[in-house]
Amino acid sequence: MQLDAYFSRIGYSGARTATLEVLRAIVARHVQAIPFENLNPFTQLPVRLDLQSLENKLIHQRRGGYCFEQNMLLWSVLQQLGFAVDGLAARVSWNTPPDTTLPRTHMPLHVRLDGESHIVDVAFGGMTPTGVLRLASDIEQPTPHEPFRFLQDGTLFTMQARVREQWRPLYAFNLQPQLPVDYEPVNWYLSTHPQSRFVVNLIVARCDEDRRHALFNRELAVHPLHGESQRRMLESPDELRQVLSDVFLIDLRRIPQLDAALARLFEAP
Repeated sequence: MQLDAYFSRIGYSGARTATLEVLRAIVARHVQAIPFENLNPFTQLPVRLDLQSLENKLIHQRRGGYCFEQNMLLWSVLQQLGFAVDGLAARVSWNTPPDTTLPRTHMPLHVRLDGESHIVDVAFGGMTPTGVLRLASDIEQPTPHEPFRFLQDGTLFTMQARVREQWRPLYAFNLQPQLPVDYEPVNWYLSTHPQSRFVVNLIVARCDEDRRHALFNRELAVHPLHGESQRRMLESPDELRQVLSDVFLIDLRRIPQLDAALARLFEAP
């Protein structure tokens, strides 16, 4: 893992020690610099999880990615800095009906530091936690954006975020460590299955210091920390390309079939 290249990519020039202060600074810079995006599945390109492919795409090509890509890259970075890190598997509940049970399709990180457990997750789309969360139950924890908390039921933890004064669940997980190979089948399903939401929809998100940006197909949303959210429909593939480049900071030069994929979003139903 090329640490210098990664730190240049996220604009981080601080210490390289395994401390909570360093962890918080890296997470804060990562979520602003590297967007959540699914352009590979949307354009029928493979999503590869080996470290060389992740470095090439997220660092050198200045692209983003979804949870497996971004959190695996960060996993490698943190290990090299001396952090004790495990990958986990989570069952998503965000924006799903209460009686719906989904498979474990999300990957957060479990970081053990100074005798305490923390959860780090730089790629949960439009609700990515922008801070480092101590794994303690029923305690409201501030982040640079929304407050978060964990509820615990035996060995199961549920992460929640307070949005518009309501606590809403994001996902549930336990602390059973996962190996990189455990993510391959789920990654293959999410990136290739014809009914996967990442194959049929364009989903992009990025945080700024004072707001969140989110794109779902043609709808662009901006959520300021203070103030009302703003939404608008993009009117053309050219406008969509500009938003992907200027708002989400994605280098679009190495994505074959991008024009055709974006054009599909503007075809009459």
